[in-house]
Formats: sequence, structure tokens, C-alpha cells
Amino acid sequence: MRGIPAVFLVLLTVTGCDMAQGISEGAYRNAVSDGVEDELKGQGIELQDRPLCTTQQGGGDSVVRVRCTALTRTSEPVTVHGVAYEAHTVRPRESYVVTVAGREVLRKDCLSQGCGRR
Repeated sequence: MRGIPAVFLVLLTVTGCDMAQGISEGAYRNAVSDGVEDELKGQGIELQDRPLCTTQQGGGDSVVRVRCTALTRTSEPVTVHGVAYEAHTVRPRESYVVTVAGREVLRKDCLSQGCGRR
């Protein structure tokens, strides 16, 4: 599945196990990376490599932030800022902003094939 499933966010914030948290964070980062790549490709923007994403907790268990970076085929910098509010719930509220060379090219509340299916 290439969309961003909310279950990864729930696992990320609910579990107390470091191993499960690491797997969940990794799965979330991969899902965001894949989703951004798909969204940009749909707009005719090709990347040199998959976006590299990092996550961080913010605002207790209920907020998870993600930041990704990449380069387009023409070496323009790509930045992704995402946040999931109410991440400890089954249906977190998500928001993503993608810029290419400082220009906003995408602002959505979900990414890729998983959009609108929750």
C-alpha cells in the first residue's frame, strides 16, 4: 500500500515498545516518501532518488511531524513538511506541504492512493 495508513500513526503513539515504535516510524516515513514521490510524478516532477524523511513527536502523543528532502531530476531542492494531529486516534488529521525550489507545488491532507479512503 502506497498511501499513508493511519494505523502506523496509531502504533507509533500508542505502543510502549521501542521496537514497535521504530518499525511504525519507519513505515510512516516510507509511506510519506512513497506518497510524495507518486504525487510529484503525477504532476510531471521526477526525483533523482526517493525523498529522505525524518519524524519527530511534538505536542505529546497526539502530534507527529515529518520532514522530507529530495532533489528533482534537474537538481532543484524538494522539501516536504507534514503533520498528523490526533495521531493517537484511529483517524488522525494530516496535512502536507511540498515545495520545489521554494515554490509550493502541493498542499493536501493526504498523499497518493490512500487519499479519501479513510
